[in-house]
Amino acid sequence: MAFQDEDTFVEVDGARVHVLHRRPDAPASGDPVIVLHGWRASIEAVGSIIAGLGDAAELLAIDLPGFGTSPEPAESWDVARYARLVVALADRFGFERFAIVGHSFGCRVSIVLSTEHPERVSRLVFTGAAGIKPRRKASYYGKVGLAKLGRLVGAVGGPPGKRLQDRWRRKVASDDWLAASESFRGTLRNVLGEDLAPRLPRIAAPTLLIWGRDDADTPLWMGERMERAIPNAGLVVIEGGHFAYAERAGEFNRIARHFLVEQTAGVAS
Repeated sequence: MAFQDEDTFVEVDGARVHVLHRRPDAPASGDPVIVLHGWRASIEAVGSIIAGLGDAAELLAIDLPGFGTSPEPAESWDVARYARLVVALADRFGFERFAIVGHSFGCRVSIVLSTEHPERVSRLVFTGAAGIKPRRKASYYGKVGLAKLGRLVGAVGGPPGKRLQDRWRRKVASDDWLAASESFRGTLRNVLGEDLAPRLPRIAAPTLLIWGRDDADTPLWMGERMERAIPNAGLVVIEGGHFAYAERAGEFNRIARHFLVEQTAGVAS
């Protein structure tokens, strides 16, 4: 099946957003699909998903604000703010009801969106989903305490305090924190600080969890917990790590395509 791509920027809900809108030439049998990337990623990072689904369903992939070529938001956002943007984009492209494929941070956005607007979401595919607080070792809380002390020293210690804060920050901060601009770190703090586990039982859409067996960023136990908590969920484990959707692209796309397109076409017929 052939398709047409519209690779463009749109102004919506106070943000300038880069999107890829793919439309098959023939009528698609299922709902449109929105693809949401992970943290520090972009449309390009989920290219294998777009390639696997894009000739079978109308598709919208988004560079979420602050990622890819979409500018950072002017103020700090939380997950709900990203979810509101995705709904606004769905409205812009005429998606009354849609499915979502999310990776990592994209799943955080999907969890909030699907519980705030359950009537809009028909199906969910989560891979390497974030949203559950990880199990922390005691050393982590020591780093948190040092980081807080560093902020205090930086605030009251003048230039020498700022230099000391910067040295401590580089010792204890995550790669994501160090890679983020100063203005975007508030968004990162908001996103990581929210435990979305209480929302999982409220997800009404059928949900497929496709997890890499060796995922070190969002370990398999998180997928198993999500499967138990989401009322209509199933878990498929494939080989690979946090980016198993790309490492095992053929397998991932066959599973996702069947769930999103072929299975729904069978129900409709």
